[in-house]
Amino acid sequence: MIRLVRTDSSNNDFVELVKLLDKELQIRDGSEHSFYSQYNKIDKIKNVVVAYEDDVAVGCGAIKEYESNTMEVKRMFVKDEYRSKGIATKILIELELWAGALGYNKCILETGLKQPEAIHLYKKNNYKVIPNYGQYAGVVNSVCMEKVFI
Repeated sequence: MIRLVRTDSSNNDFVELVKLLDKELQIRDGSEHSFYSQYNKIDKIKNVVVAYEDDVAVGCGAIKEYESNTMEVKRMFVKDEYRSKGIATKILIELELWAGALGYNKCILETGLKQPEAIHLYKKNNYKVIPNYGQYAGVVNSVCMEKVFI
């Protein structure tokens, strides 16, 4: 059974999961990794969800304010051996619920063409592709998406 815990970026399990995420992204992104990593610092993120199975941290995600009505989804990750079990969707839904409870009505995110599983996850959860925003504008391998809450 998956247990979701709301926490912040000081959570040790979150820090360790992000290290695994960064290792994977360094391989997938190759020479572009340093560009992306500068926008993925985890210090001072107030809204983090860590997923546990039998007290083992298996996945994570975070949101941080982008604009007054918009949260940005960051640092979504599930360990290899726990993938394809719906854990990422559970984390994402929990982040969306948290954003809504905090008064935000939209989530945006950036992922990469080299992460087709992530693109599939977000589309499956009703995220729509939007023009690349902010620092990702004009970045060919970036895919930006949004979901507006009613």
